[in-house]
Amino acid sequence: MNFPENLKYTKDHEWIRVEGGTGWIGITDYAQGELGDVVYVELPSAGAKLQQGKSFGTIEAVKAVSDLYAPIGGEVVEVNGDIQNTPDLVNKDPYGRGWMVKVRIADPAEIATLLDVEAYKKLVAK
Repeated sequence: MNFPENLKYTKDHEWIRVEGGTGWIGITDYAQGELGDVVYVELPSAGAKLQQGKSFGTIEAVKAVSDLYAPIGGEVVEVNGDIQNTPDLVNKDPYGRGWMVKVRIADPAEIATLLDVEAYKKLVAK
């Protein structure tokens, strides 16, 4: 299982990569493995406002449908259209081409409330 060091994680298995005031959000390798083959992803439109810890969309796999939870609050500035057409990118490349939304971060202090890679590894090892 892959755990990139440069990301922050949530207890709900989302990740965020922060660059300046922007964050890319997706689900972790662990989450996509638990879900199985992803067949559909429902995401908000650009301009939508996300609230930390609140659902911002759903992901549907052969096994289940799950909510997606925002690691931080902010405004969606871009949606990954590639996963709308090819949802299995989430399975193949969850930290790369399988990202979901790009957001303008509203409150950078929220990043400090997220898990670092070591804390996330402990969470999924349970």
